[in-house]
This record gives sequence, C-alpha cells and structure tokens, in this order.
Amino acid sequence: MALRKFFKRILPEVHEIREHKHLQIFGDILHDPHIFHLTRRSVAGGVATGLFVAFLPIPGHMVVSALAAIKFRVNLPLSVILVWITNPVTMPPIFYFAYKLGNHILNLPHKKLTFEFTWQWFSGTFMDIWPSLLLGSLVFSTVSAILGYGIIRLVWRLAIINKWEARKQANLRKAGKINSDN
Repeated sequence: MALRKFFKRILPEVHEIREHKHLQIFGDILHDPHIFHLTRRSVAGGVATGLFVAFLPIPGHMVVSALAAIKFRVNLPLSVILVWITNPVTMPPIFYFAYKLGNHILNLPHKKLTFEFTWQWFSGTFMDIWPSLLLGSLVFSTVSAILGYGIIRLVWRLAIINKWEARKQANLRKAGKINSDN
C-alpha cells in the first residue's frame, strides 16, 4: 500500500526509537508492537493524539503525546512528531489565535497583549488570559484531532479502494475480459 510505504519512509526505525536515550524512561513499554504498527487505526490515532496535544498550552508536549500514544495504543512516532507543529516559531501566533477564539467564545473583551518573560507577567497578565487561552486551545486541539483522524481514515480508505479497483482491472485484463486500451 502506498500510504504504508510513505509512512515507513518518513518515520524512524523502531530500533532507533527503542534505543533513543531520552525515551529510555518508558522502558519495556516501547516493546509493545501496537505502538509502531502502520494500520489505518494506528496511524489515524497517532495523528489525532499528536494534533490534540500540539495545540495545548502545556510544557512537555512530546512526553504527553508519547504517553497518550502508549495509553491508546496508537502510532507513537507519528504522535510525537506531530506535536512539533507548535514549535518556537509557530507557538506565539497559534496561542494568540487560541486566546482570541477563547475570548470570542466567552464573549470577553480583547486585551492588547505584550509578552514579558517575568514573574509579574505570569502572575498578572497570564492569570487574566488563561481561561480564554485554555478554551481556545482546547477547541483547536479537538477540531484538529477530529479532522486529522477523519482525513487519515478517509485517505486510507480511498487508497484501499483504488488498490482493489486496480487489482480488479488487472485480473480482468489477465482473463482477457476487457481490452487493455481502456
């Protein structure tokens, strides 16, 4: 299947993951074959968990995503890779729009924000905006996880249908029932 080959090509080898020094904290859990399978369910679940965790305003995205993938027995590498959608470059605009969405949903006035890496900013400004930020982030997380899961399931299903059709046409040509020019 073309999708399975694509994911095998972009994902690291299982032995590389199991031997990675930062992942040794998971111990024997990394020997569960279900968290490395490339099936429609496992890939779609890995995409969903990775996207859900990526948009949460929490530290340790990779660890949280890995724990979720292990818990739900979905593809661990995909789940962990997808959290990097939110990285130091994309995080500010993503969380700003999450804050604005949360404000809109809660019907709160928009505040002009300037970020400062100080205790006063966190204890003052952040404490004022966190309900809006959290709500907006949960909406983005949920919607992106549902869309990611659905799109992967749909594309995988369409790829299977196309493969069946191609096999059916090849068998018909082989049997001489249709002209190979069609």
